[in-house]
Amino acid sequence: MKFKPKIKKKRWDKSLEKSLWDMWQEKKIFKFNKKSKKPLFSIDTPPPYVNSPIHIGHAYTYVWQDIMARSKRMLGHEVLFPLGLDKNGLPIEVQTEKVYNINMHETPREEFIELCKKMIEKSGDKSLDSFKRLGLSCNEWDVKYEISGRYDTDDPEYRRLTQETFIDLWKKDLVYEDLKPTNYCSVCGTAIADAEVEYREKTTQLNHVKFKVKGSDEEIIIATTRPELLCTCKIVLYNPEDERYQHLKNKKAIVPIFDQEVKIIPHPIAKPEFGSGLMMICSFGDYTDIRTLRELEIDPTYAINTEGKMTDVAGDYQGMIVEEAREKIIEELGEQNLLVKQEKTHQRQPICWRSKTPIEFVALKEFYLKQVDYIDQLKKISNKMRFFAPESKQILMDWINSITIDWVLSRRRYYGTEVPLWYCEKCGYTYVPEKGKYYQPWKDPCPIDKCPECGGDKWRGEERTFDTWFDSSSSEAYILGYLWDKEFFKKNMPCSMRPQGKEIVRCWLYYTILKSMHLYGMEPFEHCWIHMHVVDEKGIKMSKSLGNVIDPQEIIEKYGADAFRIWSCLEGNITRGDIRCSFERIEGNAKFLTKLWNVSRFISMFPEPEEASLTDSDKWILDELGALIERTKKNYEIYEFSLIAEDVRNFVWDTFASHYIEMVKSRAYGQEFNEKEQRAAWYTLHTVLKNILKILSPVIPFVTDHIWLDLYSDKNICTVSYPETEWEYGMQKLTEGLLGFNSKVWKMKKDKDLSMKDEVKVDIPDDLKRFKKDLVRMHHII
Repeated sequence: MKFKPKIKKKRWDKSLEKSLWDMWQEKKIFKFNKKSKKPLFSIDTPPPYVNSPIHIGHAYTYVWQDIMARSKRMLGHEVLFPLGLDKNGLPIEVQTEKVYNINMHETPREEFIELCKKMIEKSGDKSLDSFKRLGLSCNEWDVKYEISGRYDTDDPEYRRLTQETFIDLWKKDLVYEDLKPTNYCSVCGTAIADAEVEYREKTTQLNHVKFKVKGSDEEIIIATTRPELLCTCKIVLYNPEDERYQHLKNKKAIVPIFDQEVKIIPHPIAKPEFGSGLMMICSFGDYTDIRTLRELEIDPTYAINTEGKMTDVAGDYQGMIVEEAREKIIEELGEQNLLVKQEKTHQRQPICWRSKTPIEFVALKEFYLKQVDYIDQLKKISNKMRFFAPESKQILMDWINSITIDWVLSRRRYYGTEVPLWYCEKCGYTYVPEKGKYYQPWKDPCPIDKCPECGGDKWRGEERTFDTWFDSSSSEAYILGYLWDKEFFKKNMPCSMRPQGKEIVRCWLYYTILKSMHLYGMEPFEHCWIHMHVVDEKGIKMSKSLGNVIDPQEIIEKYGADAFRIWSCLEGNITRGDIRCSFERIEGNAKFLTKLWNVSRFISMFPEPEEASLTDSDKWILDELGALIERTKKNYEIYEFSLIAEDVRNFVWDTFASHYIEMVKSRAYGQEFNEKEQRAAWYTLHTVLKNILKILSPVIPFVTDHIWLDLYSDKNICTVSYPETEWEYGMQKLTEGLLGFNSKVWKMKKDKDLSMKDEVKVDIPDDLKRFKKDLVRMHHII
């Protein structure tokens, strides 16, 4: 009997991925069924910004999200896996300013918004093509405005949801407007929340400055890195335990250059070991200044405006930018012999996480969402969610513990969701509209004609927009149909999974928890999957300036999607550390696809019997297969895709190919074996392969589906159930001895310079004699 492989191609052809993708879409295999009786698994995918193509980190983490979706379908879930694209907020505005060489604040609002939309259209949905080529099994790619539909964050319906959450929070008395010092980025031209502040280590000058003590000849020395804020100095502190300054209690210091008198008092925040041990509190150099002045109930004076320039409070330095004023004041202190010395010091400088410029604390009247009073509730709700990896939960808890002020919601920008409020010009009454539509108060007329308080008929629409994270933190409500099907939302909240990066735990995850607590009284997610970064092969963060960026499109073009996907799993678990990436690593891990293809092509030579009378060799490998199915099933449940890929690769490459296939090759060909034994080999080979393909289908969907359709069914593999363990022969205890015996014989032949086909004399251990017939043919034992 002649055996020819049913799989004709000698190697996997990545060009087949496109036709498979088209087939999946044509068959609508991943379409969401809202009426399904299966348990729901919902994934709140992080929408990438469209102003640039996806990077390697996006590609890696979205592949893992797709593996979640595919494995959950096979494990019996109805999977809600929508894709969103972020087209909202500051990154879009900044890119628009760059593309058209304009300044937002110097451009008419309507014109600027149109340019933002034009820029977005110009960029196109580049991300979509990459995601499709990677094989993402999202429910819809074009349909909108329904559960499972693709969404854009600048869409009127999405913005409507943002406004409705604000209206609900307003009515719950959780939103208020207040004038207070706020993190301000002069480049972005807006207030920013604490979660949008990063820190960088900086070397700066510590200036030791002389102050006079009023009513005496005594001079005191105070060290400061911000001498430009001397004009806002409000009080001088010393530590209550510092014996050097007890005599200064309640006396007054005279601030150099500006000559205002400020009180000297003891306070534990002063550190005796820093500088001279004396500390000036200004408004505002840092968060310590803010907290201390609040605690002491001292009104601040503001010396820096929204343009990053000194105000009239700074006297002769008015109009200078901060750095210039600092240099000039240091120069004058030196000229007046008031600068004792300068020394270098290291400090953590707060910067805007988008523009990377230093932030200042500016007095602005903004809207705030209450959070400080809810720390304990936030912790309780956070404890109800399960984190992968568990240690990443601490990132969230550390952030919650650091919160000292409420969340500033409003932004002075254009391309975002507008704050839906109107104000009566006569009496100042604030009108909050009814829910049900998207409002643009800066250009829309007030929905009511007359003020219910005074009867006035002139209204001023609110011009501010929301923090982009206020939009983003409603994504789980949007995908669960809050706008269209409240019953579905109530039934399926919390959302099953939030996958996201560690750097946005403090904003996207935290704010979603905060809003969910306020609006729904519950945690927003069952599971949170928190990932680290993809770096280059040396462990260095990728950046264009370093020239170490790897474009996922280039990888897909060169190796194919499944090569990238298997690499993403075999390289390691990104929730536990950064992942190193290089073309060499991807190419190396992709060799497993070749191995799987070769194994499948070999097995495709033989027919698949419906049943067979198994030998002990067959029972052994089926026991090993059963254990593999159990292990991988458990690991799919906890998103340990790296362990799954390693486990299956080791099984296929080492146990199945190197040992079992070599043991039964002669039997499969019918050499010195009866037909019954031959059929048992065929049956077992196909049984193992079918189950391997099923196990690997979520990880490498293209190659597994192609082999499956070629050999086993016209029904795509991604539509079948996850395999179940059907065998329990008690043979696993023999694995170590069997593999050890085979390795021993191979080594013996190598040491004697014999080929694998040469005869060899060796004793088969008693416990392995049940495999004797296969082992004799495998090793040519005499």
